[in-house]
Amino acid sequence: MEKLNQDKESHRLEKRLNERFIKAMATYHLIEDDDRILVGLSGGKDSLLLTELLAKRSCIQHPRFKVEALHVRMENIHYESDTSYLEQFCGNLGVKLHIRTTSFEIGSPANARDARRQKQPCFLCSWMRRKELFNLAQELGCNKIALGHHQDDILHTALMNLTFQGRFGSMPALLKMRKMPLTIIRPLCMMEEKDIKAYADLHGYQKQAKLCPYETDSHRTDIRRLYEEIERMNPEARYSIWNALNADSKLIEET
Repeated sequence: MEKLNQDKESHRLEKRLNERFIKAMATYHLIEDDDRILVGLSGGKDSLLLTELLAKRSCIQHPRFKVEALHVRMENIHYESDTSYLEQFCGNLGVKLHIRTTSFEIGSPANARDARRQKQPCFLCSWMRRKELFNLAQELGCNKIALGHHQDDILHTALMNLTFQGRFGSMPALLKMRKMPLTIIRPLCMMEEKDIKAYADLHGYQKQAKLCPYETDSHRTDIRRLYEEIERMNPEARYSIWNALNADSKLIEET
């Protein structure tokens, strides 16, 4: 009986994730015929699921699109994924994996004013990874870059922007870029992180060898705690914030 219940729950989980993936594609027009999509594959559960879902969807004839993936190694940050596992994972899905290495410098500020102006390691790391994605996408002739941000990421970013920047906005589900022929899409945008984690555990996704040393030393960690407190006060807060982003046209943008 216990095994039967586990199988039922697994089936419901997979169905829920697939339905939200398809709903996100339809709601925000994320994928169209003849798209060439480059996935940012960090090696975490979110990007692994994104790669899997896109690869499986690309085998269906409508819409017709192609998928490749990029994993970026950061030379001076001990944040490691097992690249042999990523190669096997992508190979099983028929997705070509590209691996590139880059780095960034963290300077020592001369004074307090310079310290305030200095970019944080998380920003610099993200920026350099994104730069590699943009460059490779254009080399390969891809017109879209897919990132593995889920709904919790988007909601947390909205709270961060309100709290620290005094503006209402977040990471859109679809972001068209004016300066280059690229569009950023986030097909996991309607999925909850807890569902993705449950799926990753169920399917034995391999975890990264080492976590980022700055992972718990950021405003995002504080905002995550704040968001959890907000959800305790109002379990419907997720949908309220999401609907506000939708109503204010923050989930489809052009930059």
